[in-house]
Amino acid sequence: MSETRVTVARGELRCHLARPAGDGPWPGVLVMHDALGMTPDLRAQADWLASAGYLALAPDLYSIGRKLGCLVSVFRDLMSGHGQVFADAEACRSWLASQGDCTGHTGVIGFCMGGGFALLLAGGSGVSSPGVGIGEASTADRFGAASVNYGMVPKNVQTVLQQSCPVVASYGARDRTLRGAAVRLTAALDAAGVDHDVKEYPGVGHSFINHHPTALQTLRGSAGPDAAMPRFFAVFNAIAGPFMGVGYAEARPTTPAGGSSRSSTGT
Repeated sequence: MSETRVTVARGELRCHLARPAGDGPWPGVLVMHDALGMTPDLRAQADWLASAGYLALAPDLYSIGRKLGCLVSVFRDLMSGHGQVFADAEACRSWLASQGDCTGHTGVIGFCMGGGFALLLAGGSGVSSPGVGIGEASTADRFGAASVNYGMVPKNVQTVLQQSCPVVASYGARDRTLRGAAVRLTAALDAAGVDHDVKEYPGVGHSFINHHPTALQTLRGSAGPDAAMPRFFAVFNAIAGPFMGVGYAEARPTTPAGGSSRSSTGT
């Protein structure tokens, strides 16, 4: 696990790079952070992915310039669907894919704000020049799979996802900020004919996969820190190749005596 720098159009972007044990090569995963930026949780998420056999790169989008100004700019890009963050993400994806210990296959995973970016990037919002936006990246510049964890669903989601890669998305039923997001995203992915696994976890709120000790606990839930991760692996492994030993902490529902259990993926 180490810190590295990736050259982007606006300078040198500080990143956390997590390598699996062994010689590789491994598929790569770009890890997009939430609004808090580079935190111990972000590094832990990347390290956890590395332990499962992925070369994980977590860029700090706030590492060039003043953090407040960067935060405003990043959210502006998220709302508009184009801008510097997408150029940064493409530079990081390209850097990751070009590493000698990467297979060239790449996926993207994001949380909260980063989940919103992961969804846009799934639809091809990788930019190589100013003015290039949603759906305009070449096939070679796209990710093979995306994990969207409580990410904002844009109003033009059906347009965004017309050429999307497979998507795994996770939301919390108690997340008041994203009510109905899982249903709307499922409908858009269905309409676009995109392979997907969208799930709303009962009894949990926002950021339930992350661990920020100082955050309000009411935002979180009890599904487990890595409850949604195996669903991402199931999709990405179909593209990049399987890895073993992936576990998760989702509580299993109990079945009443004489009754039957019923599971639902999507709501």
